[in-house]
Amino acid sequence: MNIAILSRGVSLYSTQSLFKAGEKHHHLMEVIDPNSCTLAIENEKSIVKFLGDVVDDLDAIIPRIGASNTYYGSTLVRHFESLGVFTTVSSSAILQTRDKWTCSQLLSKAGVPIPKTILGFAPEAASLLTNFENLPVIIKILEGTHGNGVILVETYVSALSTIETLKTAGIKFLLQEYISESKGTDIRVIVVDGEVVAAMKRQCKSGDFRSNLHRGGSSEKIKLSYEEENIALRAAKAMKLGVCGVDLLQSERGPLVLEINSSPGLEGIETTTKIDISKKIISYIERNKSY
Repeated sequence: MNIAILSRGVSLYSTQSLFKAGEKHHHLMEVIDPNSCTLAIENEKSIVKFLGDVVDDLDAIIPRIGASNTYYGSTLVRHFESLGVFTTVSSSAILQTRDKWTCSQLLSKAGVPIPKTILGFAPEAASLLTNFENLPVIIKILEGTHGNGVILVETYVSALSTIETLKTAGIKFLLQEYISESKGTDIRVIVVDGEVVAAMKRQCKSGDFRSNLHRGGSSEKIKLSYEEENIALRAAKAMKLGVCGVDLLQSERGPLVLEINSSPGLEGIETTTKIDISKKIISYIERNKSY
């Protein structure tokens, strides 16, 4: 098959891991930078050009769409979808998971447990905080990733100040309960084609509350409980994601879904678990796309 990885970074670990896995399976692999593509509609037909050349020979794509490129990346995926090209992540799923509030709504609809979450929309900042009995509270910008735009506010004064600043700047955000018993840890689960293929537990570095590995957190391989695995699979199904990373928090009332990533980084979890996740993604394409 001809498979393209939609990525702005050809040298990035995840891109290279997927590229090599595809080659090992004897597929023709290429990396397409979404920002080097031109999209058109002519005679009721979608046309994609990459560096000036029409792209009309792909069997499948693997989107690796960053937060800064959500709109154009997702519309490129939609163009390929209209051409009948198989994609590991749909354009609609990219958009829905990238917006934290939309994601929360869809998980709630599917009965997937998440921390108490309030949309940051109210005339008075103080009225938002009345929804939380205790501080600290987490404030999240709707489209942040990798721990960016996530703020832990520990006092009423700092919470009010942060909310008012975001509202004045016109930045959309939500408030979420702080799960203190998780003690700065979370669980990253990778789901591929309705199956949990890898999981690791992440611990934040001293002085931080975010467990992202690129922020200095540590990780270890973990065996999920039945409940943790079940919730991760339900979350992936609710968001209609063939490939995703599901972040779980261990709370006193059981596992809670913290976030879902449609383009999860592979370096940390492949290194930690020694599992070739890229190979499993290529196998997923092979099962769902005939030659």
